[in-house]
Amino acid sequence: MAVAIGEGGISVASRATGVSRRTIRSGVAELKAPKRAARTLSGRIRKPGGGRKRAADTDATLRGDLEALLEPVTRGDPQSPLRWTCKSVRQLSRELTRKGHRTSHRMVAEMLHAAGYSLQANRKTLEGASHPDRDAQFHYIHRKAREYLRSVDPVISVDTKKKELVGTFKNGGREWHPQGEPVEVQVHDFLDPALGRAIPYGVYDLASDSGWVSVGCDHDTAGFAVETIRRWWHAMGQPLYPDAKRLLITADAGGSNGARLRLWKVELQKFAHEIGLPVAVCHFPPGTSKWNKIEHRMFAFITMNWRGRPLTSHEVIVNSIAATTTQSGLKLRAALDTNRYPAGIKVTRKQVDAINLKRSRFHGDWNYTILP
Repeated sequence: MAVAIGEGGISVASRATGVSRRTIRSGVAELKAPKRAARTLSGRIRKPGGGRKRAADTDATLRGDLEALLEPVTRGDPQSPLRWTCKSVRQLSRELTRKGHRTSHRMVAEMLHAAGYSLQANRKTLEGASHPDRDAQFHYIHRKAREYLRSVDPVISVDTKKKELVGTFKNGGREWHPQGEPVEVQVHDFLDPALGRAIPYGVYDLASDSGWVSVGCDHDTAGFAVETIRRWWHAMGQPLYPDAKRLLITADAGGSNGARLRLWKVELQKFAHEIGLPVAVCHFPPGTSKWNKIEHRMFAFITMNWRGRPLTSHEVIVNSIAATTTQSGLKLRAALDTNRYPAGIKVTRKQVDAINLKRSRFHGDWNYTILP
């Protein structure tokens, strides 16, 4: 203001702001003086390049030793204590000090950011060896599902969700509660013999965006899997598809609905005979279970719905599943299955030969139809 007004501006600025004339005059002088130095926060004038040098600039080996510590197996000392510990900035700072460097955890953090490092979590991207016919199988499943959907025949995706401990155990995620009043849960996740585990097996209907989940209490067997499909058919499938002429199931290559599991085919034969419809099955290639529709269209939303909430009983689990909805209109039904499904059942050669099985020309081990 004083500079803009010109003559008499200092007096005007002093009356308007209440700042003394001397202070305003000093400010005007600074503005008019050449910028030969930078003013520090303490008010002292320091020439460019003045002050104590940073350790990162004077210690020629500091940056190299820091980078070596970040990868002790390949570039650093294999005996470094950081090999088996969390590489926090404080741990790195202590290790650098042990090597004779003068540094602090703040300086280490600045150096890491300057070098392009950042805190990162593990990322699930490695799926192991890929089958040579992986993509071809995906295309086959897509064509098969589209063919069934066009003829208004049901296409379902099936799988077992992660088994859950029943009881007052910690469940991942957070839920709104009054401040300072979190839900108290067990310190250790040890199985409660009285409550056991919950085994959710799901059936997802691609066309209707709906599903069924049976919550089992015994074993995750092929008998339990097919019984869940049977319950879905009688409760939801048959009413939705009264004129259906066939059924298509997409499933993983392993687990209780595995492609090589004899009991799975034996139980499906019983089911196909009961409903009087051909049951076609397409298995996803090994290592591609996350591409199964039920994983990201149904199971993911169930997990989100009960996040941060202890699954204290089978009833809580069943009700939480049934209450799960999405913006797209997902509708779920759930029920407790208290039947016993013993593991280790042997399937005889006679039972296998009795299966009315028709294999596809393309990968008959993955794609087949069981006729009534």
